[in-house]
Amino acid sequence: MAALFASLDATAQAELVRRGEVTARELVDSAVEAIERLNPEIRAVIHPAFMIARDAAQLAGDSGPLAGVPILMKDFGGEEAGRPNHMGMRLAKQLGHVEPVDSFLTSKLKQAGCISLGRTNTPELAILPITESDAYGTTGNPWSPTHSPGGSSGGSAAAVAAGFVAAAHASDGGGSLRIPASMCGLVGLKPTRARTSLSPNLGEGWSGLSCAFMLTRSVRDCAAFLDALAGPATGDPYYAPPPSGPYRDHVGSDPGPLRIALLDHGIRGIDVHPECAEAAISTAKALEELGHEIVPTYPSVLDATEYVRHFAVVVSGNVACVLDSWEARLGRPITDGDVEPLTWALTQWGRRITAPQFVQAQQSIHRFSRTLAGFWQDYDLLLTPTLAQLPPELGALMPGAREPMSDYTKTAPYGVFTLPFNLSGQPAISLPTHMSEDGLPIGTQLVAAAGREDVLLQVASQLERAVPWAGRRPELFG
Repeated sequence: MAALFASLDATAQAELVRRGEVTARELVDSAVEAIERLNPEIRAVIHPAFMIARDAAQLAGDSGPLAGVPILMKDFGGEEAGRPNHMGMRLAKQLGHVEPVDSFLTSKLKQAGCISLGRTNTPELAILPITESDAYGTTGNPWSPTHSPGGSSGGSAAAVAAGFVAAAHASDGGGSLRIPASMCGLVGLKPTRARTSLSPNLGEGWSGLSCAFMLTRSVRDCAAFLDALAGPATGDPYYAPPPSGPYRDHVGSDPGPLRIALLDHGIRGIDVHPECAEAAISTAKALEELGHEIVPTYPSVLDATEYVRHFAVVVSGNVACVLDSWEARLGRPITDGDVEPLTWALTQWGRRITAPQFVQAQQSIHRFSRTLAGFWQDYDLLLTPTLAQLPPELGALMPGAREPMSDYTKTAPYGVFTLPFNLSGQPAISLPTHMSEDGLPIGTQLVAAAGREDVLLQVASQLERAVPWAGRRPELFG
């Protein structure tokens, strides 16, 4: 039964619970069995909470759109009362830090009927597109455990790809959800800015660049979680306009013929691996066969380079702010021995940035975003490779102590196509359309205008039927 449950998406699992064919406890026990058997190999789950989950399952009813569905939470945000939120930090691990209250998103997941089994690995402060940290080690890719699952939501992605759960919490500040979705063969939607809330601890993540959502294996699950999680909390500084109706209604609905721009080559001087480019080209052909118009073009503003530095200014300022808050909590200074070299380098840079310089960086990002968003006046979607390169081997991108900032630049091919849309706040989805010659997943990305997750779900569900990926599983699955 464990293998059967692992093969089902969250929607199918919840339907079994509603029909009384399966209990929430059976789903939880099945997921726990898979984690206990396979997690030692890929090291995705770092804070198991199995007894708590079993107790919750015993009390669970059959109400809620995702009743009884086991999930995992990324150990960065998605706070759960009484549970760790170490954010990949050795310091937080040493202190045994736990959160006092649930986040708004966690509360909504509970209201939908989901049951958290624990928390997943992430790099320190979610900075890197890999999942390796001094605190909790490396997470391997279920498709090839010697390769990275991506990051920073790599623990969650590996857990879903391995069949531990059908969906897991993730966040995306520069591609941190879409990158691991591509590397692990999953559906990864970054919603419109402020579509989901980061309350009560944050009004916005990384000054508006970061958002939270879920990694899934099916498009319909993506829509189901969006229906469950979308909407503001009281006091949020801003929020995305509400949709016209349930997102689930757009799965399988006909969008009509769309005008889709295709970007299949490198930008900003970053080369694209031939197999990643071919994935985008092949997806374009599939879309053309579905009746859409494909135009080989892209927003020329993506060729600019200065927006990457502005992004780094905002991120370094936010990293410094996090360490300042930990200093206040500890009552002592944090030193370079408390954090990883890259975290320390970004913190030092962030502390040198003046308030006017930080505001100038934000204003430059807003100008870039307006220019970029204008492209969607003439096109419905933009199609790109999700990544410019295939999944790296473990350790290949981990910055060293000598030149951590220089090493950080080596990660550029893994965010070149994702980062711009964190700046603009537009929704973007990575779809597991292809596999490399060596058997590693390759994702393609679709980007829509702000607020148009409906179009992404419509076209994604078309591709899910035309380019079936649902049956693909790594050998160790479930």
